[in-house]
Amino acid sequence: MAIQKSSSIRNLLQSLRAASFSSMIANDLRFTSQAYSSATTQPSGYSEDEDADVNWDKLGFGLTQTDYMYVMSCCKDQSFLKGRLCRYANIELSPSAGVLNYGQGIYEGMKANRTQDGRILLFRADQNAGRMRHGAERMCMPSPSIDQFIDAVKETVSANKRWIPPPGKGSLYVRPMLLGTGPILGLAPAPEYTFLVYVSPVGYYFKEGTAPLNLYIEEEYVRASPGGAGGVKSITNYAPVMKAIAKAKDGGFSDVLYLDAINKKYLEEVSSCNIFIVKGNVISTPATNGTILEGVTRKSIIEIAKDHGYQVEERPVAVDELVDADEVFCTGTAVGVALVGSITYRNKRIEFRLEGRLVCQQLYSTLVGLQTGRIEDKKGWTLEIN
Repeated sequence: MAIQKSSSIRNLLQSLRAASFSSMIANDLRFTSQAYSSATTQPSGYSEDEDADVNWDKLGFGLTQTDYMYVMSCCKDQSFLKGRLCRYANIELSPSAGVLNYGQGIYEGMKANRTQDGRILLFRADQNAGRMRHGAERMCMPSPSIDQFIDAVKETVSANKRWIPPPGKGSLYVRPMLLGTGPILGLAPAPEYTFLVYVSPVGYYFKEGTAPLNLYIEEEYVRASPGGAGGVKSITNYAPVMKAIAKAKDGGFSDVLYLDAINKKYLEEVSSCNIFIVKGNVISTPATNGTILEGVTRKSIIEIAKDHGYQVEERPVAVDELVDADEVFCTGTAVGVALVGSITYRNKRIEFRLEGRLVCQQLYSTLVGLQTGRIEDKKGWTLEIN
């Protein structure tokens, strides 16, 4: 009887706590919605149609604080409620938040582009939404639905439209995040979660701009191992590569190319992008087998390459194949499609073709054409934001 009573009390407390949290979120939504409505109908200091005060010609890949972000929360084992836009600001976290103590967090990277005729386009947002749901399942987190994800991104981009660079000057980088923000001490999923979206105008990811990259193959450190979380966009994948990147950049290289953790002989990916090698009419890229992130740009380039008549192979790519490669390039949301000029492996520098009719440039031109509306989208990849 005592055990049943204790269990009933515990269940009651849990229900009250969930109800209290839902009530808090609902009240916060009403308050923030009113504040946002006031802010948008009576803007202070600028017009929504006014361009942001940014030197677009000197835009790099760095954080520029914009006007609004999107926030949505829920308890563990529940569904996300309606989110809201609010002013871009710091967020408050408990020192025992799951994301701070156990790295329970994932994120996405997307871009919004302005077309020559003034439209605003998102590229394959449904793919990013699906990848977040896949990553959330791996990290034991609830996630927004596909529609919730896309609507949140659309609202955030629309609210910050004055920060979208003019055509040819860059993009608005969109960063959706899913974080375990509830307090937790023991190793377990957090009790509460926050989904948020913020944006920043960006230019080229690498300081080289459009210049060819010089990569360094890392043998001491690995990016991911079988059975780990290398195949999802977990925040835990990125801090461990910083040491290898710092070592490479001290040596004058652009970034690091990692090998597989078991054999140390097969290419995996670069720190923040996927890699492709070209030999004749064949384009090869490492197969995604759980240790390699399934990039949205990677997926798009594979389809575009097939449309152009190239044979594309997703398979294990041995490091020794680099010697015979005609061309090498990287793909990613941040980097786009970046030509690789050289790869250094065991103190030997391997150089690749940089002139003539380059496959990389052909594929990049098509990709950007679709993303910016210069090429008609017959694939249904772009989403216009009104």
